[in-house]
Amino acid sequence: MDERQIAALVEEIISELEGKSGARRVNSPQENVSQGKEAARGGRGLVKGVYDYGNLKEVIKTSTSARLGVGRCGPRPLTDVLLSFLEDHAAAQDAIFIRVDSEFIKRLGLIHLKTRVTDINEHLTRPDLGRRLDEESEKILRAEGVTEPQVQLIVADGLSSTAVEKNVPELLPFLQKGLEKEGVKIGKPVFVEFGRVGVIDHIGEIVRAESAILLIGERPGLATAESMSAYLEYEPRLGKTDADRIVISNIHERGLSPAEAGAEILELIQKILRARQSGVGANLS
Repeated sequence: MDERQIAALVEEIISELEGKSGARRVNSPQENVSQGKEAARGGRGLVKGVYDYGNLKEVIKTSTSARLGVGRCGPRPLTDVLLSFLEDHAAAQDAIFIRVDSEFIKRLGLIHLKTRVTDINEHLTRPDLGRRLDEESEKILRAEGVTEPQVQLIVADGLSSTAVEKNVPELLPFLQKGLEKEGVKIGKPVFVEFGRVGVIDHIGEIVRAESAILLIGERPGLATAESMSAYLEYEPRLGKTDADRIVISNIHERGLSPAEAGAEILELIQKILRARQSGVGANLS
């Protein structure tokens, strides 16, 4: 990349930051490139030369949930910063290791199914087992499930029970009412314990669903442990891959709210049913 291309890239990034935050510009792109070279030779640093440092610090802190510009005491983090980190880390661990409450499952009227996983450690180390129901759950689904639904609704704990308990009570009824209003035949909603994304295909195979929607807890992080994804697939069957699915991710109160996600899911599943396809190569226009 030559100097002209670098200057153009710097100009583009600075313009975007200024548009979002109003950070005060000081130098031209050409000056920034020169300062970058100077900094590489041990000269004056680039950051303070481009923006007023105090303003830039606030811009960075408000643009990401990462712990930037939080300060320190010598080589150690400040006490409040450390406590905040430990709190978020504990929430992420709880989201993975605590199971979804059985009363929660009953309250939403979900059929309780399990995969071939036997415990949490196996759930984390053997994702393949989380893609198939165990024999008992297969029997339950065949006996209590709805055969050949247009849309099969599935809830799975995935990697965050917190995400499920936080978002599903609002999102699932929203989807049920929306689909019923459109006259869509819905399968009996199910909950899958120790479920992975691929379980959508095993369930679809058993009930011979035309399509399916899977609501599943995402891997929790330090920013949030409440994030959930929705996977949509036409003709979910064993042998399908991730390329055959469409995903709406980051469903949580600080991301895509359950109500907003519900509207997007309903619109998308209607397109999938009309087009009779989903995934990377689907034409849903």
